[in-house]
Amino acid sequence: MDNVSEIAAETEHAIEERARFTAMENGTREDWAIISRDYMAFAKDLPDRVLTHLKLLDGDFGGFPICRLEHSLQTATRAHRDGRDEAYVVMALLHDMGDTLGTYNHPEVAAAIIKPFVTEEVHWICQHHGAFQGYYYFHFLGMDRELREQFRGSPYFDACAEFCQKYDQAAFDPDYKSEPLEFFEPMVRRVMAKPLPKTFVRDEAA
Repeated sequence: MDNVSEIAAETEHAIEERARFTAMENGTREDWAIISRDYMAFAKDLPDRVLTHLKLLDGDFGGFPICRLEHSLQTATRAHRDGRDEAYVVMALLHDMGDTLGTYNHPEVAAAIIKPFVTEEVHWICQHHGAFQGYYYFHFLGMDRELREQFRGSPYFDACAEFCQKYDQAAFDPDYKSEPLEFFEPMVRRVMAKPLPKTFVRDEAA
């Protein structure tokens, strides 16, 4: 079989393996078996897509002393060297990855991505770190540096304040020796290998 025939055969097979409904209300068990199979295969590559997107921060300074990727690495390195667990360190690594697409709400972007894989507390820290980080600079921009006080009643208030004070706001030092991204890649893959039971995604083996 020549290359053209092989490509045609593969294309035909791919079409045959697609669901056939034109509206979900008409879907069948067979349709959803196909979709589920392809969904799980796609989901396994999530760490690669996340790491690729994180690399977009490389060289993006935005006026800061170091680029956004180095800030992410430095934040994660500080958390790792302080003995935090892998899920926390991965959150620290990814906490600003939403800067490119969520310019006005980047914490929510990162928090949405890590939510299936971390505890409620770690997710909360990521989701709200913007308001807490503002304590260190909002007043220079004519904003309320105490904006974080609206969350004072949360059981995770102190944990988020600690994340910003110890790791995030301190991670702009050009002389700090961060671990490279390659150091954290295995952690990202392990943390994102499988959603925690709290999510709606069904385990493939279930």
